[in-house]
Amino acid sequence: MLVDARGIPLSLVASAANVHDVKLLEQTLDARVVQPDSEKLKEQHLCADAAYTGEPAQRAISQRGLIAHVRSRKQEQAERDHEPQAKPRRWVVERSHGWFNRFRKLLVRYEKSAASFEALLSLAAALICWRQRIVIYG
Repeated sequence: MLVDARGIPLSLVASAANVHDVKLLEQTLDARVVQPDSEKLKEQHLCADAAYTGEPAQRAISQRGLIAHVRSRKQEQAERDHEPQAKPRRWVVERSHGWFNRFRKLLVRYEKSAASFEALLSLAAALICWRQRIVIYG
């Protein structure tokens, strides 16, 4: 899942439970919703955890015109010790996961087909955007 700074989902990719996130990075970045103001922005940033430190992940991020900010938990802790006002950005994604987990049908996957599960994910994302009063054009 890719979210914006407010936690609004921008892309969703469903896979098996045992697939590492890095293997789905290119699919996730390609599936992101283009916002109307994104053409005006010169720089778009992507904050990620230490799983995306490898060269293939960095190349995939830079090829799509994004500036990568990849930090481990130790680096975030050192930054917080140095600057107490600095807020970690990881919680935004965790909060979005919590919003999706409120939809009980998604919490435990009962759907047998991938298409119906992805449809439920899209419906949940639309409801999250509606609850946050966000309009995203694609």
